[in-house]
Amino acid sequence: MTTLLVIAKSPRPGRVKTRLTPPFTPREAAALAEAALVDTLLTVAATPAARRVLVLDGAPGPWLPPGFDVVPQCEGGLDERLATAFAGCDGPALLIGMDTPQVTPALLTVDFADCDAYFGPAEDGGFWALGLARPEPGLLRGVPMSTPTTGAAQRDRLVSAGLRVRELPRLRDVDTAHDARAVAAAAPTSRFATRLRTLQAAAAR
Repeated sequence: MTTLLVIAKSPRPGRVKTRLTPPFTPREAAALAEAALVDTLLTVAATPAARRVLVLDGAPGPWLPPGFDVVPQCEGGLDERLATAFAGCDGPALLIGMDTPQVTPALLTVDFADCDAYFGPAEDGGFWALGLARPEPGLLRGVPMSTPTTGAAQRDRLVSAGLRVRELPRLRDVDTAHDARAVAAAAPTSRFATRLRTLQAAAAR
């Protein structure tokens, strides 16, 4: 069975989702980040897994559901932090971020029987999910992160290593207010969508 990894930041104002400000205040952006994180963690909790791990920058809060091991993120760039997260696994692992609250257990239930890797492309050119049958940190180290070509570079790294790659559906992650509205529309019953509607209603008053 697969280990599920969630890499995240504690939802503190001024520390998360800063590209949502403006139009949202840092506190509102953190509230949206927390809602997205809770949606993500509850989905992971509902997905069959050998182990569930939250790879966290910051301290856990009351938003953390039971059933997760919490490990701190290492120092360094995102490529190093992702690589180190995989290095802590001794079997198949699938890693996702905290900003796709529309994700479902069906999307996260992966089978490596006929592939070596899963790759979930994101609308912004990055990736929202990466799964490895045999976690190899070197497959991530040195990949340029947070660029429009990050996803293509990471996928090329997998293919160049001779891995059989299975594609997951393309998803939008939440970086901007436009993303937030689109993701909320895709998952209207999520905590994220509810929080966004509450903030929008308060702003309209």
